[in-house]
Amino acid sequence: MVNIKGIVVMTELEGKVEEKVKALIDPETGLSFGDMRLIQSVRETENGVVQIDFVPTSPFCPIAFKFATDIKTVAKGIEGVKKVLVYVHGHTMEETINQTINRE
Repeated sequence: MVNIKGIVVMTELEGKVEEKVKALIDPETGLSFGDMRLIQSVRETENGVVQIDFVPTSPFCPIAFKFATDIKTVAKGIEGVKKVLVYVHGHTMEETINQTINRE
């Protein structure tokens, strides 16, 4: 994200990543991650490095790790992305999921 005169604007890469991860479909509901508002933020922390924060459907969501894996896989496939960090928030196993999914 770029701050221009107090207005936060997404970088082109952030926009591409956000579009793709919000289009992912929850297999249990058939709704997109965007429709379900699971994606909290997409930020390019440095050139080509993207951090994606999301919330699962519940604190005990049995497929939160799958969500994190799907998000990372889709984001890594976007031209210009060198590295993806995915963080789940509000899950009982968030620490374990975050450590595992971001191991490279």
